[in-house]
Amino acid sequence: MSVRKMILGSALGIAAAVALVAAYAVIPRRADLRAFDPAGMARLETAMWRDYYDKRYAALFHHLYEATRTQFGFSPLGSLQIALGAAGAARKFQPTRSRREADAALPALVGYYRDFASAAPVSFDAHEAARLELDWWQARREAVDPRDYGLTIARVAALTYGKSADDSGIRQFGIARGEAMAFRDARGEAITEADWAGIENRLGEAYRPLKASVGR
Repeated sequence: MSVRKMILGSALGIAAAVALVAAYAVIPRRADLRAFDPAGMARLETAMWRDYYDKRYAALFHHLYEATRTQFGFSPLGSLQIALGAAGAARKFQPTRSRREADAALPALVGYYRDFASAAPVSFDAHEAARLELDWWQARREAVDPRDYGLTIARVAALTYGKSADDSGIRQFGIARGEAMAFRDARGEAITEADWAGIENRLGEAYRPLKASVGR
């Protein structure tokens, strides 16, 4: 075989491999926001919180990507887009000191919820979901009672899953998640590995009733 044919064959092989990888990345999946595993979500969300507070944005992106791929079933490309939007919103929000400044994170949050919408069981308003999300982010900073901003978390879940905000599982999810956040905030710089394990347990207790309410 001539060198020219060998080079041509190698080039075609590489092109075919690239095409297969690209096809794998973009082929639509049947993503579903109801398909998550409560323990898996608790583990990944705990990791994301740690990444956020340590300002490890690359790690935060990785865990966001893993969550969208493994818990909701988005395609690699879809997961990439969602993770970039969520990480971008978190990074925009972190240095802000007022609600007016925090609005800088709103466009990224709207994009995040628009990307998520294809996997929701019902249509929902991405702008409203993003506004509510930012509301509880800011309320948490302002030392609002976690049960209060937990109800806002529940409203976001109710909106995206097409459920009533008064649904017991939805309310329990929101409040338990808010209380897990309040526990982390109370520990501050003194937080330990045992505390993080406790947070993961709390988040598991939050996601289980959500799964019971919306799961398929």
